[in-house]
Parts: sequence; C-alpha cells; structure tokens
Amino acid sequence: MLTKKIVRFFDKLEDKIRGKLSHYPILYGFMGGIGIVLFWRGVWHIADDINISSIISILIGSILLLVTGVFVSAFIGNRLIISGLIGEKKLAEKEESEIEAEETQIKNLQDTLSRMEKKLDHIDKEIEEKQ
Repeated sequence: MLTKKIVRFFDKLEDKIRGKLSHYPILYGFMGGIGIVLFWRGVWHIADDINISSIISILIGSILLLVTGVFVSAFIGNRLIISGLIGEKKLAEKEESEIEAEETQIKNLQDTLSRMEKKLDHIDKEIEEKQ
C-alpha cells in the first residue's frame, strides 16, 4: 500500500514537471540529456568498480537488450523499421510537396491530440472533485 502511494506520488510529480517543461523544449532537452549522461556514468562506474571486462559487458548488455526487445529499436529505430516495412521513401527521395503534406498531417494529429488531452484533463479534474 505504501509502495502504491509512492509510485502514485512520483507519477503525478512526473506529469506536472513534464507538463511544465514541455513549454520549454530546449531546457527540457538539456535536463533530459544531463539525466541520461549521469545515469550511464553511474552504470559505467559500477561496471568498473566490480571489474567487469569489456567482453562480459558486451555480452551482458546484448543479452539484456535482446530479451527486453530494445536491441533493434535502440540501434535502428522504430521509424526506420516501419518505413522499410511499408515501403516508404527516404526523406532525401521525397518531393517537397510530399514532405509538406506529411507535416500538415502531423500538425493536424498534434492539434487533435492536444484537444483530447485538454478534454481528458477536464474529465480528470471533475472525477477528482467528486472524490
């Protein structure tokens, strides 16, 4: 029960911080980058502290990435895989009009998602008020 409360607290905290930082993408990028670098620095130092060799690091890392399904998406990327599966052209091969049409579609989707998010926030507030 205490674990559930802690997870819920950090989940709500993350939502608030993410909501505020999304208005400042450059700051958000810097903070995210610093977090990633510090995380991997810690992993690196732990591996050094317990004297894991390079070969063992590669093996353990590869196994972890393969069993979690992250290996391919981390090194190739989901977008690249999906574009290959659907036979989509590379960006360099697309005409300007195609790119502009895709940008318009993406903008429309973002607007729709934004409206839905606002409606869901409104519904969440109504539910919280009733509780």
